[in-house]
Amino acid sequence: MVGILSDDYTPRVSEPPHDAPGAGPVLAVSSNKGGVGKTTVSTNLAVYFRALREDLPVLVMGLDDQGTLDRMFRLQPASPGEGNLKHAFAGRSLEPVIQLGQYGVHFVPSPPDLPGLKARAEDPLTLRRILNRTAWQGVVILDTKSDLEALTRSALYAADRILIPVADWASLEEAAKLFSLLEKAGLGRERARVLLTLVDARTRADEEGHDLRSLLEAELDRRGWPRYRSHLSRSPRVEALNSVGGRPLSILHHAQGTSVHRQLRALAEEVLADLGLDAAPRRPLSVRRGPEPPSAAGATEAAPTLASLTGAFLRGFRGR
Repeated sequence: MVGILSDDYTPRVSEPPHDAPGAGPVLAVSSNKGGVGKTTVSTNLAVYFRALREDLPVLVMGLDDQGTLDRMFRLQPASPGEGNLKHAFAGRSLEPVIQLGQYGVHFVPSPPDLPGLKARAEDPLTLRRILNRTAWQGVVILDTKSDLEALTRSALYAADRILIPVADWASLEEAAKLFSLLEKAGLGRERARVLLTLVDARTRADEEGHDLRSLLEAELDRRGWPRYRSHLSRSPRVEALNSVGGRPLSILHHAQGTSVHRQLRALAEEVLADLGLDAAPRRPLSVRRGPEPPSAAGATEAAPTLASLTGAFLRGFRGR
């Protein structure tokens, strides 16, 4: 990682990252430490954004080869010759490869391998140019790999806001490398916001009995790093949603009654406001029901119950 942080690594830019007429903001979720909840945050923010703002197109992209986003949002099996993110980089536009997915969220299929894609992203402004050319009329969410390599750097340069999940002291120290990269690249730390994830306030972190979340918040404030007021707690029930039937399930529809369910709504509202896309006043949420995914052995039956689950969710928030 030493080379990544060198002064001559990437060009400095001062102009705003998103300058295409009419295009919406870009949110990158980034940490060079794994296991801090990047993909969980990215995918579920996309679902909550659609629920809070049904008029807002949401596009989510995974800059890795894990395929988690594809499994969560895909409605139809991949067809031979189907376009993916690698084709978008080659053609300098996302438009031909964008698909409508579950929960009304659009996504770009992930590439089967990364080496060729990384080579196309050596210029850190490549993704920014692709997004500007595509001019998506809504919000774009970029889920990055757990590194600070070419594709991640492209996401940082393309983003209007960078959300950095921090789950413990180790990930906080790794976040320091990301803040350093932003400063050296001329992007500025103000573009980033730390989000505390997977942190249980009941966890005692020192002999005086201080809880881990309070200690992390105090350290973030001491370092002067911008952070979101919202946080996400660790939840075994939420963790299980990523391992049921091969298709990750949304927290909005399948984790009612958990603290994370409520916390994600608060986070989604805070991030929308931060992006200049305030959620509508407190009113019934709406998650449009899209086409049914094909039936298959072990497939989830989430789609047929979206309406009833959303209704129960709304009843729990009325009167707040």
